[in-house]
Amino acid sequence: MSDTACPLCLYLHCGLFHQDKRRSYYQCQQCQLVFADRISLLSAEDELAQYQLHNNDINDAGYRRFLQRLAGPLLAALPATGLSGLDFGCGPGPLLARMLSEAGQHMSLWDPYFAADNTALQQQYDFISCSEAIEHFARPATEWALWLSLLKPHGTLAIMTKRYTTAEAFANWHYKLDPTHVSFFADYTFTYLAQRDGFSLNFADKDVVILQRTKH
Repeated sequence: MSDTACPLCLYLHCGLFHQDKRRSYYQCQQCQLVFADRISLLSAEDELAQYQLHNNDINDAGYRRFLQRLAGPLLAALPATGLSGLDFGCGPGPLLARMLSEAGQHMSLWDPYFAADNTALQQQYDFISCSEAIEHFARPATEWALWLSLLKPHGTLAIMTKRYTTAEAFANWHYKLDPTHVSFFADYTFTYLAQRDGFSLNFADKDVVILQRTKH
């Protein structure tokens, strides 16, 4: 067992899940989050340097098709247009926010490196989108608590992240090779969060989850 508490649910019992020559990964025995060992976490400078290697062109048609897998189920879940949304972890090319704006929603942006305007964190929203960012959160309990405070009653969370299945599949999973990917979610992890915090849950795609708040 690790002496590190789960960075998502803070449970103290976390067992070794996988180990390779780069780092070790632990699994929380309560919420099933798998997380990289703390000594392997990058500095903010090194993390930013990795992000700057990504090429997410806001005008790229393929990138738009990729994000449509999140935008489509999110827009289908929303009750109206003209709602307030926050694209959390929008990155340097906030195409998802543009797509949601094109569909009639009012979007704000926040990203610790590329859109660190904290005024965006001082109001509540009808929905929050997070595309391929939650796996970068070293302490996702912090962001999750922030989301709960930012989300209006009956608000919607839309998250895109690849989900792990088994230890055997994880061992050969390319997704864990990115050094900025440090938190890995299973179906059960989102089920746990939904039940704990009062959300309905829809696994809209293999890497898309829609959570809608049912209590405040």
